[in-house]
Amino acid sequence: MAEKQKILIIDDDENIAELISLYLNKECFDTRIVYDGEEAMVQFREYQPDMLLLDLMLPGMDGYEVCREVRRVSRVPIIMLSAKGEVFDKVLGLELGADDYMMKPFDSKELVARVKAVLRRFNPEQAGGGNPGRTENVQEPNGEYVSYPDLIVNLSNYAVTYLEQNVEMPPKELELFYFLAAHPNQVFTREQLLDHIWGYEYIGDSRTVDVHIKRLREKIKDHELWKLATVWGIGYKFETKVKPLVSRAGRK
Repeated sequence: MAEKQKILIIDDDENIAELISLYLNKECFDTRIVYDGEEAMVQFREYQPDMLLLDLMLPGMDGYEVCREVRRVSRVPIIMLSAKGEVFDKVLGLELGADDYMMKPFDSKELVARVKAVLRRFNPEQAGGGNPGRTENVQEPNGEYVSYPDLIVNLSNYAVTYLEQNVEMPPKELELFYFLAAHPNQVFTREQLLDHIWGYEYIGDSRTVDVHIKRLREKIKDHELWKLATVWGIGYKFETKVKPLVSRAGRK
């Protein structure tokens, strides 16, 4: 029997946390609940979850700070939960490394669908801390990937190698990068990218794409043969002077 995936629920509202746990237990997930940020960090190290459901409004160490601390050591998926629906709050959460954002109150079926969707896109084996600068972990690519000079974006194992170094990226960030790199010199609007990467499970505005592009550019600098380019008034493209090596061996 396959081991259950573990989800750490971080919410100071005991009733909501218990309800979320009940929904996820019915779907055969293993859950653990904590009610404040400090304990969340303790349980994150001890429980080693496959995903965090993280409320923003926590006593003491708030959800933003928890997200920032987790992202320093791990790429484990994070879905933020909040009653705050302002665009600023969503953008800040995404900038800190969250993979999705849900507003309270939410439908139980939608929550479960988003949890499953994010986990489908993420390889739990990649969730550990690791040192993104170590080169001995770099291996020959296999599965579904796209490769350019000094760059490999692997969708099968959610790994990015840039200048022979592993680069840590949350799932959505990597998926966006892969999609653009796999369609060289093709311009996509923000709305098209939202549809391709986030799909039905995401209800948000096009600034989400801008946030992820900004984070990608901070990690992956322009290369003499390729770059992430902005097409003003339209959207973005992966601009390149060379033909990529594309493998779809991992696709069923």
